Amino acid sequence: QVQLVESGGGLVQAGGSLRLSCVDSGRTFSIQTMGWFRQAPGKEREFVAAISWSGGSTNYADSVKGRFTISRDNAKNTVYLQMNSLKPEDTAVYHCAADFAPFGVVRGERVDLYDYWGQGTQVTVSS
Repeated sequence: QVQLVESGGGLVQAGGSLRLSCVDSGRTFSIQTMGWFRQAPGKEREFVAAISWSGGSTNYADSVKGRFTISRDNAKNTVYLQMNSLKPEDTAVYHCAADFAPFGVVRGERVDLYDYWGQGTQVTVSS
């Protein structure tokens, strides 16, 4: 069974960096499409980044392209989100998501395609 646990959030000044991690303690990592999403207060959950099971394909929201990098280490059952040049508008709860279906990183923008979600980690960027 998939069990996702995020970590690495915190408070950072604008322009700073954070690295989020998401561990799949269920050890089913190697066959999943993985994604990162975020949800700010009063807003819907939105796509941030997705990565294929091999790590060879990635996709990013336009708002984070060039600043964020998604990666994965299947040996450690972990997916990462390196966030650089953070802005106040990046403030949100960040969730990782997983699914067994190989729907690809483009379709991976869709919230409704993922069956498994972590509880989230708070990222706050001060101006």
